[in-house]
Amino acid sequence: MFRFFNRVRTIVSSELNSLLSKAEDPVKMVDQFVIDMENDIADVESAVAKQIANEKLLEKQYAEAAALVTKREEQAMTALETGDEDLARRVLEDKNKHSEHADSLKTSWEEAKKLSEELKAKLREMNEELREMKMKKDSLKARSESAKARTKVNRSLSGIGGAKSGFDRMEEKVMRTEAEAASSEELRSANRSLDDELAALTTSSSVDSELAALKAKMNAKKEESAE
Repeated sequence: MFRFFNRVRTIVSSELNSLLSKAEDPVKMVDQFVIDMENDIADVESAVAKQIANEKLLEKQYAEAAALVTKREEQAMTALETGDEDLARRVLEDKNKHSEHADSLKTSWEEAKKLSEELKAKLREMNEELREMKMKKDSLKARSESAKARTKVNRSLSGIGGAKSGFDRMEEKVMRTEAEAASSEELRSANRSLDDELAALTTSSSVDSELAALKAKMNAKKEESAE
């Protein structure tokens, strides 16, 4: 009867954090423990009620047997007072039989009463444990939800860390591409400047040659005019 009660009591008395590290959902587990214990308490209450009824019945039977013993003794005394000793003897014999039966009923009643008290004490203890479990249940649920939320956040942060690492790599790649582009632009600019200088040099040489030819032509005309 109290096998489940002992198991639940062990769980309540131990640190409930151990449930959080197991594969079972602690919230569902505790809810089920409470339901099971309530069912057990209902069974125990029924058993206690039956035991109390049995105790009351034995008490009533003992009281009736004890009353009959007292009655037989009074009847024996009446028989003696009337001078009927034989009747008094027979009444006393019947009284002794009922006395033995009364003693037996008294013993049974006392044992039943003791068992009733033990069962009622166990029932009170179970109700107290159930009350304690219900008080801890809400706290455990809140702690379980907090643990789940913390785990979810940590997993999200781990994902963000991976995304950030990937983002940093892409940023580094873009920066490298930009550097390569800048280097290419600088090289192209340098090459263009060199080409411009060479082109200017070529243009300058051509103009100088043309200028020299023009001067020679003008000198030739002057010499012809002087003749």
